[in-house]
Amino acid sequence: MTEPAAAAQVLHLRGPVLLDDEREAAEAWVVGGRVTFERPHASAGDVAEVEGWAVPGLVDVHCHIGLGADGPVDQQTARAQALADRDSGVLLVRDAGSPADTAWVHEHDDLPRLIRAGRHLARPKRYLRHYGRELAAPADLPGAVAEEAARGDGWVKVVADWIDRDLGADGDLTPLWPADVLAEAIGAAHAAGARVTAHTFSSEALDALLDAGVDCLEHATGADAGQIERIAAAGIPVTPTLLQVAQFEAIAAQADGRYPRFAARMRRLHARRHQHVRDLHDAGVQLLVGTDAGGTIGHGRIADEAVELVAAGVPAREVLAAASWRTRAWLGVPSLAEGEPADLVVLAADPREDIRALAAPRAVVLRGSRVR
Repeated sequence: MTEPAAAAQVLHLRGPVLLDDEREAAEAWVVGGRVTFERPHASAGDVAEVEGWAVPGLVDVHCHIGLGADGPVDQQTARAQALADRDSGVLLVRDAGSPADTAWVHEHDDLPRLIRAGRHLARPKRYLRHYGRELAAPADLPGAVAEEAARGDGWVKVVADWIDRDLGADGDLTPLWPADVLAEAIGAAHAAGARVTAHTFSSEALDALLDAGVDCLEHATGADAGQIERIAAAGIPVTPTLLQVAQFEAIAAQADGRYPRFAARMRRLHARRHQHVRDLHDAGVQLLVGTDAGGTIGHGRIADEAVELVAAGVPAREVLAAASWRTRAWLGVPSLAEGEPADLVVLAADPREDIRALAAPRAVVLRGSRVR
């Protein structure tokens, strides 16, 4: 494995160390790559002082390392994507589908920790070209899910809806999979010990996903009031990806004339995007923070996504928790605790009061090494 920058130096975190929703410490140290709240012995080595608000490393839960606007990218480009995420304070990425095999990232200690979901599973002409694995028939989905579960790191990504251009002027978002096939596929993932997250913009695809026991929803822009109640009751998290939804007006403009129904729907979803997030939050849905980086959105924009969530009406302290310790716990990855690996970000101001503090990390520490 590659080694990050010098890890031998002891770091003294001076200032509030935010541990979770309820707890904070006045100070902490990084010794031997791990967190401790006990002052190290004088023989521990040189101590570097770092002042500011320390938080567990940020999480981008909808990110596509290895994906560019036209499909898979080479390893050098993917590495640059991962470094941009890291330098923004994102030290844990849940990949939400990539056409490139990025398992090599695990071997590089200077790159964020990565939880891969394998390739997007879609149908021919029913997703972006060169992005997903296109299945010839809907019945192929359960087997493909089992295969992607074996290739990934405990997650599978299914494209649940997309525009059906074969309908001509009536072309609009429609589900890709019959409900019974979807249920069998999600069952296959669970039998393999994996979880399934699903891309969905429409209302029409959601009920079958919920009936099938989907584990997470990406975008979920079409969820109506009744579906939001179902999502909340089932405890299914949603990643709103507001940076992506902000592009819906431009997507609609591209569809004008040829697909008027689709264009009108995308404009409605765009116009209600902030209200939609408030509705999810008010209903008690667990919100995750994901930029949808890769494709047409640049990497390293976690702060921009967080600012959008606050603009939608989610309190800053809730957004911070979703971008850090809560999602780490949900993914089964430690935060800041005695003896745990030191993955943390130090900020110049309290992000619970002003989420814009995420935009300018004072220090980024990955696996105990200060990388920024």
